[in-house]
Amino acid sequence: MVIADDHALVRNGLKDIVAAIQGFAVTVVGEAENGVEAISVTKTNQPNLLLLDAGMPLSRGMEVFGEVRRWSPDTSVAVVTGFTSARSLSDWISAGVDGLFIKTCPPQEMAHGFGLLLAGEKYVAEDVVRILGREEETQNISLRERQVLHLIAEGCSNAAIAERLGISAKTVDNHRTRLMAKLNVHSVGQLLAYALKEGLLDSFSQS
Repeated sequence: MVIADDHALVRNGLKDIVAAIQGFAVTVVGEAENGVEAISVTKTNQPNLLLLDAGMPLSRGMEVFGEVRRWSPDTSVAVVTGFTSARSLSDWISAGVDGLFIKTCPPQEMAHGFGLLLAGEKYVAEDVVRILGREEETQNISLRERQVLHLIAEGCSNAAIAERLGISAKTVDNHRTRLMAKLNVHSVGQLLAYALKEGLLDSFSQS
C-alpha cells in the first residue's frame, strides 16, 4: 500500500487505520507528500492499494489518478479527501475511482472500506453517499440504491449486500423496495432488465 497526502499527521493517522484492518497483513511500502512523488512511488512499487489525497502540491489528485491508471493499472485507488462538495465527489465517481472517503469518516468505516478495496471490491463511504444522495440522480435513483442494484445484478442476497456495504439486511430490503417503486417494476427480473437498458449499472461495472 502507498499513502499519499501532503500532511504527515494525516499519513500517520491513515497508517493507524490501516493497522486496524481485519483479515489482511498490510504493509505500507511507500509514502508521498506531493502529487509527483505519489506517481513515482506508485509506479515503482506497484501496490495493491493507493490512498490518495484529492488536493496535493505539484500535481492534483485527478492528474495523479490518471497517471496511476497508466503506470500501475492493477493498483486500486481510494481517494481520501477534505473536499465535500457534491460536484467534486461526483467527479471522482465519474472518473472511476475504486474507493471514495472524506476525511471526517469514522476510522472504523475507513478500515472496513479499505479492507473491501484490498479484497478487490469498491467502496463509497456513508458520508459521501449522503452528500451525493442530495443530488438528483437519473430517475431519482440515489448512489446507494445504484450500489444495491449493482450487487443485486451480481446475484448477491440481501445478507451478502448488507455485509459488503456495512448496512443491515432490512435497509437493503428497503432500498430494493424503493428501487422497484421508483422504476415501476414488479420483479427483480424486470428491475435488472430496466437497469441494463437504461445504463444504470455502467458506473459500477467492473473493467
